[in-house]
Amino acid sequence: MNNTPNLRLIDANLNRLREGIRVVEDIFRYIYNNKEIASRLKALRHKARIDLYNELLQSRDIRNDVLKKSTSSEQSREDLNAILIANFKRAQESSRVLEEFTKLHDAKTSEIFKAIRYELYDIEINLAR
Repeated sequence: MNNTPNLRLIDANLNRLREGIRVVEDIFRYIYNNKEIASRLKALRHKARIDLYNELLQSRDIRNDVLKKSTSSEQSREDLNAILIANFKRAQESSRVLEEFTKLHDAKTSEIFKAIRYELYDIEINLAR
């Protein structure tokens, strides 16, 4: 997996996954005061790791990111629910990308990201309750 474009993609999606989870986690922790769900999200965030920190950091190329500018839909949110939905989807999509690309390196790691994605789907059900 020492292919720089793959590492760059993995780095971006790891960041996106952890950031999305963190936003949702903080909402459940500080706004909803829901310790159970906040704890589940925190555990997921800690599972979202690959032991290639230095390689991932070296592959990071923010200056040449062709889509780093935010779209108008990313620049505004209607309400708290919109923030939650956007960040659940962000994390789920990133975990799917990680699930696919880590298959190139290690099927076990791929299964971890698959499990994270399904756990996010399960936690998301709480929005409808």
